[in-house]
Amino acid sequence: MLYITGDVHGDYARLSEEKLKFMKANDTLIICGDFGFVWDDSRSEDKNLRALGKRKYNICFLDGVHENHALINRYPVRTWCGGKTHHISGNLRHLMRGEVFRIGDQTVFAMGGGERRESELALLGESESSPEAAPSKDEMLQAVANLERQSYQVDVIVTHEPPSSTRDYLMMRSDESMSVNALDAYLNELTTLCKYHKWFFGSMHLDKYISNNQVAVYRKFLSAKTGLPV
Repeated sequence: MLYITGDVHGDYARLSEEKLKFMKANDTLIICGDFGFVWDDSRSEDKNLRALGKRKYNICFLDGVHENHALINRYPVRTWCGGKTHHISGNLRHLMRGEVFRIGDQTVFAMGGGERRESELALLGESESSPEAAPSKDEMLQAVANLERQSYQVDVIVTHEPPSSTRDYLMMRSDESMSVNALDAYLNELTTLCKYHKWFFGSMHLDKYISNNQVAVYRKFLSAKTGLPV
């Protein structure tokens, strides 16, 4: 079975064995960005990564904005379920941007990465987002090529950011001004280009069923087939 959850930001309690007791051997959990456990290359971090990798099920994550991208990219690239990953430890993997995976009986397109908004940069006292956080032009073109090989049909899309139209809908009652960056527009184009059953994204920190096929996920664990909590 394939399950989805949102940003965990390095909080081990969110992925405790008690919280994931519903998962069986060879099941897979995908985290929609801001994994946060690959951060400082410390001994304690290595201990946590090894412990997660020893689970009987697979734990996979997209990269978000709050990551040490340079450190993630140091891990060896390995093919898993038909797509490229950074192999972190045992059954723990980073799903690389724009890759398509066959996980069980479902085809999954993964696109991590994102860009910090002006309000967040101001709060952090930063002038710009890390260039490694946003997918490059080459990565986005490669993603389209991978989708083309699937005839633009997948069962599940997992991203960190939502498409621009979905983000604008969710921000309508927010004080934050609505703006569109290149990744937002790119993802929005995929909504019309691709045929898919479910699209999950994590950056909004919401557990909300947006439509029949788009789901914002944060703390809940959802079935990738139904979008419903387990």
